[in-house]
Formats: sequence, structure tokens, C-alpha cells
Amino acid sequence: MLALVVGYLFTGVPGSLAFALEIRSLTVAAMLVVSTAVGVSTVVFHTITQNRILTPSIMGFDAFYVLISTVIVFVSGSAAFLAFDELTLWFVQVVVMVAFSVLLFTWLFGGKRRSIHLMLLVGIVLGTFFRSFTEWMQRMLDPLDFRVLSDAMFASLTRPDETLLVLSAVLVALGCAAVVPLRRTLDVLTLGEPTAVGLGVDHRRVVMALFAAVSVMIAASTALVGPILFFGLIVANLAYSYAGSFRHAWTLPTAVLLGMVCLLGGQLVLERAFGFGGTLSTVIDFAGGLFFLYLVLRKGAR
Repeated sequence: MLALVVGYLFTGVPGSLAFALEIRSLTVAAMLVVSTAVGVSTVVFHTITQNRILTPSIMGFDAFYVLISTVIVFVSGSAAFLAFDELTLWFVQVVVMVAFSVLLFTWLFGGKRRSIHLMLLVGIVLGTFFRSFTEWMQRMLDPLDFRVLSDAMFASLTRPDETLLVLSAVLVALGCAAVVPLRRTLDVLTLGEPTAVGLGVDHRRVVMALFAAVSVMIAASTALVGPILFFGLIVANLAYSYAGSFRHAWTLPTAVLLGMVCLLGGQLVLERAFGFGGTLSTVIDFAGGLFFLYLVLRKGAR
């Protein structure tokens, strides 16, 4: 990771090195925030759900993000969307996504009949509804409005807004501060709910706290750069193989570092080999889709 950071910052500089470092350091910082948020939240989500194929995006976060932007364009038009204050838009997206997830978790997991599987099923249904409703509104948009909206839906890690980057980093740091002290409890949760309860874990309280931390980190990351569907699936499963341990003291930082390697390596390839001929999120989604099929087929064979 350090080698990729140095290579990205100091190679292929056509003009002023100081100006290039100023711009590229923001990109590296955004990648670190995204890889931390997605890597940590996906590993925690896998531990809670006892499933290494599902990711937090299955709960409809990405679909909800697209829905919020589509509603703004549908109601106000692309001109108002482009003129919308970035800080206000980021704040609205984070608050709405976190509120949605917390209400969903509290409703389905906070009562007497709590069930993670029911919560996942409802999340999938709501995600499908959000995507369908979004697609309906997009079909009714003016072509120019639709083009502006489509450009905004692609995740962009280059030249992020500094204020939004700092705010997102603070939220991700708070989420990590809630997760890291529970790393040994997460190790116990890996054994399953009955075993964890038998070993003295307050399963309901711990899972609700972890779900809240996951919601905050994913909402902050998505509002900062946009949706990256399969990124968490890739880095989390690679971390399990590379770390060689079930302990979260190893898998969590490994997922973050591998996330940085994937983002920096992909960005270097796009810039140096293809001359910006594409977007990093498109490459990640394509590779992640193939990796998802591989995992499903491997699990089915077993």
C-alpha cells in the first residue's frame, strides 16, 4: 500500500509537483476514508449476518442514495441540483440514509421477534422498491436532466470537497471507535448467536450498536463519493484469505489495507495505462460482479 501511495503521488507529474501533490493527496485521503468505511463495515456485517456474500448494500443503501438524488432532480430539475450546496446535500443524504437504516434495524431487530434474516429480506425488498421507483422517475426526466443525474451517480474519488472529506472522515472515525473496542466480542459473534449468548454476550445490544456504526460509516462513504456496489465484497473476502485468521484484530485492518491497494492500483492503471478511459467504480463493479458469481458458485458446489 505504501509503495502504491508513493507511486501515485510522485510518478507521472507533467507540471508542478507541489500542485500535483495537493490534488493527489486529497484523492488518497478519500480512498483511505472509503476503504476504511467499506472494509470495516462489510467485515462487521458479515460477522453479524453469518454470511460472507451479503454486504451492507443489500439493505438498499446504494438504491436509497440514488433515489434521493433522483427525487431532487425530478422535483427541482438539473439546474437546481447542480446549484444545490454540496454540504447541504451531503448532510441530507447522510441523515436520511442513517435514519432509514436505524428505523429499519429498530423495527425488525429491536422487538421481541427479532430476526436478522427477516431484516435482510425486508432490506432486499425495500432496495428493489427504491430501484424500481427511481427507474420510473428517471424514465420521465428530460434527457438533459437524466444526463446530469447519470454523471452524478458514478462514484468519483478524484478531487473530493475538502470540507465533506473532513466530515466524512470524522463519521468514519467515530464508527471505527465504536467497532474496535468490540473486536473480541466480534470474535465471539463469529461462533453464532446461541454460542455468543452462552458465553455472556448481550447479543441484542451489541448487534444494534454494530448495525448503527455500520450505517453511519456506509452513509458517510456513499454520500462522499457515491455508490460502489461490490467493493466491500471484494476486500472483505480477500482479507479473510490473506489474514489467515478469524480474529477481527487482523481481518479489519487487512480489509482496509487491501481496499487501499485495490483503489490505488485501479486508479494507477486507469490513469497510466488507459489515460482516464473509464471510471474506477465501473471497473470495481465489473470485477466485483464476477467475484460475486465465483463465490456463489463455489458455495453452491460445497
